[in-house]
Amino acid sequence: MEQFPSAAHLCFWAEVVLGNNENAGKRKLGKTSKGNEKLWSVLVKTARAVAHTKDTYLSAQYHRIVAQRGANRAAVAVAHSILTIVHYLLKRKETYSDLGVTYYEERKKEAIVKQSIKKLEALGVVVVFCLFC
Repeated sequence: MEQFPSAAHLCFWAEVVLGNNENAGKRKLGKTSKGNEKLWSVLVKTARAVAHTKDTYLSAQYHRIVAQRGANRAAVAVAHSILTIVHYLLKRKETYSDLGVTYYEERKKEAIVKQSIKKLEALGVVVVFCLFC
């Protein structure tokens, strides 16, 4: 792993990155290039298999992305995460420990609460907080 200074370099070399085409603030469809076909297919198949597991961070990531972007983009994003994890595990000589299903929600707790309150108020529900009830 010494030949790749960072996980981003490894993912770029393997071409497991989401395409991005943006001009003047307008996002257009960005295509992904295939890179190494065998590595690409193994990573994407692994990502789709991980999507069927229960109570794992990568499965939660897949299902969160598939709701917004679609199954193919979610598979590429999870494949990118898998390759990043593999890079760090090999470089640091560690074992994998899963972050859990609720890791993303716990990290973004305040933002999720604010978004939920806005959605409820948009539906006409009055939200009142009582900290010392």
